[in-house]
Amino acid sequence: MTATDAPVADAAIDLRPALAQVSDEIDRLFGALLAVPPDPRSKLYEAMRYAAIGGGKRLRPLLVLAASSLFHVDRQRALRVGLAVECIHVYSLIHDDLPSMDDDDLRRGKPTVHRAFDEATAILAGDSLHALAFEVLADEATHEDPFVRAELIAELARASGPSGMAGGQMMDLAAEETQLDIAAVTRLQQLKTGALIGFCLEAGAIMGRTPPEGRTRLRGYARDVGLAFQITDDLLDFEGEEAKTGKRVGKDRAAGKETFVSLLGADRARQQAAMLVAQATEYLQPYGAEADLLRAIARFAAERDH
Repeated sequence: MTATDAPVADAAIDLRPALAQVSDEIDRLFGALLAVPPDPRSKLYEAMRYAAIGGGKRLRPLLVLAASSLFHVDRQRALRVGLAVECIHVYSLIHDDLPSMDDDDLRRGKPTVHRAFDEATAILAGDSLHALAFEVLADEATHEDPFVRAELIAELARASGPSGMAGGQMMDLAAEETQLDIAAVTRLQQLKTGALIGFCLEAGAIMGRTPPEGRTRLRGYARDVGLAFQITDDLLDFEGEEAKTGKRVGKDRAAGKETFVSLLGADRARQQAAMLVAQATEYLQPYGAEADLLRAIARFAAERDH
């Protein structure tokens, strides 16, 4: 986590229009895929819609779009991959909020799914969104090349399973009973948060048929942005306002978990996030204006207030 002396490009883009547009597009895709059937499954679909539509920053789909634009990938195809990532992200939030996990009552400014419906329905809604992610990626509408689709499926499975997000969540649960140092917290967050962000960048390169050896800079960018994003999450949990964040704050401190903030202090954590953003931007130096959106997202990761 050390910055070099290379100049950092100025991320002058206002992300709000881009986030608003991708949010609308993702909501419309969810709306079409999750039409409520007139049978006993209706409650399940309603819970999925409740969790997936009309909330969240949609930062992960935007990352997929931004990475895909580097390789001139069709926007509608990139949106489908962004939708798959958001399915995984939303499923993870539903399950994280359950009484057996973080036991939260508030998410995105409204009652969590198990509170708005019931625990069994929440579990099934999460399971169904997880399955939907891979159904979307397997569809020929996502990409005409079956080898590209297979690689997308394999990489998302890796990023969301025990080698990625789920593994990081297990480490996070164990952290309530273990004292972690900065290296362990970094590893935990690289899995829990960073793996899915890494897939977003990898997906653009996969759809652009860029070989693995050509993705090194995007992986470096994703690693640093993911850590900066998590440090900001820790800062918001430590000093944020529930009205802005849309979720309960102070959870980590109450649970006795070690975080970047508890280990470094708020000021040093904030400096570290800024350093990571600088490093992430340096990885984009070979690219021109086509990477401006990625530069803006890196800055947003450390400057957001929700």
